[in-house]
Order: sequence, then structure tokens, then C-alpha cells
Amino acid sequence: MRALALITVLVFALITPAAAADVTAAQEVIRAQEQAFGRDDAAAAYSYAAPAIRQIFPQADIFMSMVQQSYAPVYRHRSFEFGEAKSEGDWIAQRVDIVDANGEAWQALYTLERQADGSLKITGCTLRKAGQAV
Repeated sequence: MRALALITVLVFALITPAAAADVTAAQEVIRAQEQAFGRDDAAAAYSYAAPAIRQIFPQADIFMSMVQQSYAPVYRHRSFEFGEAKSEGDWIAQRVDIVDANGEAWQALYTLERQADGSLKITGCTLRKAGQAV
């Protein structure tokens, strides 16, 4: 446990203040989308998706349907807590620890990228049950 705490401290010590601000902004984007899912607000949730995601899912209702079917723990959950984050250039990876509506633990890895307009958009989310090998 101490080793994990030390590793976490070292990772965050390597993040520059600017990168720390980017991680905070990324967490705000992820949290805003998560809250939009909770309200069943497809348009708001879709607004945080990067252009490449919007090309795959050209309408908010199609995007929301995909999330409901393929990302149920993200869509509905008991807890949603941020874990380790990494930032490099315009790219951010953010781990999220989730407990789904049935009490099962999951890990999500969100990726975000800064857009030409300066905003951060979600470029992907990989979901796996906690404890499963990558």
C-alpha cells in the first residue's frame, strides 16, 4: 500500500503546474458528461465528445444509445471517482474508478485532447472490470 502511495506521489510530482491545470480541466469535462448521463441529457453529454467520436455517432441520441448499451457502468453507477492522470502535450489520460448500479467495480480510462478552439474533448473511454488483466 505504501508503494502505491509513493508511486502516486511521484507521478503527480512529475506533472507540471500547467499539466495539473489541464488534468483539472479534463476532470471537469468528464464530470460534466457523467452528470449529463445522469440527467439523460443526450445533447449535453454529446457536446463533450471529440469530432472523431461525432463522426462515428452523428447524432446525440445515437451516441446516448451506444453509451447505455456498451458503457452501462459509466451511464448509471453508485460511485465515480477520479484516479491517476497523465498529461502530455495536448493529450490527457484519466483513470476513473466506478462502482456500477449492481455494486461491481470497474475501471475506465478516458482520453481527452485539446481542440483547435482550446477546449478539451473526450476522444475515447476504455472500460474493464476492476482486477481484469489489460
